[in-house]
Amino acid sequence: MSTMTDQTQEQDQHDEPEDDGPVQQPRLWQGNGWTARVIKNDDDEGWAVAMIMDGEPEPALVGPWTMGRDKKNPKPLDVNAFHTLVKTASEVIRRHEQALHAQLHKYLYVRTEEGELKITMDIVPDEEHPYAILKAFDEMGEQVATSRVEANFKLTSANAEKWVESDFRAPR
Repeated sequence: MSTMTDQTQEQDQHDEPEDDGPVQQPRLWQGNGWTARVIKNDDDEGWAVAMIMDGEPEPALVGPWTMGRDKKNPKPLDVNAFHTLVKTASEVIRRHEQALHAQLHKYLYVRTEEGELKITMDIVPDEEHPYAILKAFDEMGEQVATSRVEANFKLTSANAEKWVESDFRAPR
């Protein structure tokens, strides 16, 4: 009888994930800085998978997950599915970062008698006092002017030309 108990305890030890290794269970898979968790889809009778980047409180991606053969339980996660999910979630993060960068950093070119100027606007998204910095660069890449403006300043060709024509006085 003690043999059965010893075997059961030994099997239980093998079923538990090692503390230092990644978790690889049918509904929870970890690795490469990500956690995939299969969850019940509240919107319908199906399942969803949430991809959470390590250290982040919210999932980067939540998408539908395939039903298993019994049409009741979710299909178990596996290494191939996990790698595909990591690739997709990483792409979502990358696109979000690109969109945020595009919102915060804008530029255009203005022609002057002295040559072309590159006008940049970098928004500083401070929670209490957001602002932006306008800069002008000549054709050699040398900065020729800088001004602090409101974060909601519209960088248009017309506004940039007015700024240049006013000898780079801060727009109001």
